[in-house]
Amino acid sequence: MSGYGPFDDFTLTAMALAIILSAIVSLIGTSGRRRSAAMGEASALDLCELTGITDPKDLQETFGPPDMGRIWRHVTLEQVHQARRPLGWVISSNLVDWLCMGVATLSFFYDHVLLSGAVMLALIVQITGWVAASRLPR
Repeated sequence: MSGYGPFDDFTLTAMALAIILSAIVSLIGTSGRRRSAAMGEASALDLCELTGITDPKDLQETFGPPDMGRIWRHVTLEQVHQARRPLGWVISSNLVDWLCMGVATLSFFYDHVLLSGAVMLALIVQITGWVAASRLPR
């Protein structure tokens, strides 16, 4: 990497490493949330993160009421995928995380202005996902 624009080699490498670490953590968290939904033990936070639904009322309208322990036992993973909104793709999509990691990894081996821009875009996507996930209802 020779660094295009305002970014030098160190900055691009640091951004690429941050993207890879962020995507790995996101993949691990998403895996646990999908497992909970697949087992019929999805909490409000699980469903909010997987679907991108930010309003608890919308969550209840989409999936019905939870049981007394605030767990949705009747929701399937297929229903979760059908209810996914664009924010859900940014927060908990394995495809998005793998693409971000791929772009970051490519930046270690190839040097191009478009790839530097793609690294910046991947970093923005990862930051957006974390900020959005931190604002979901608990």
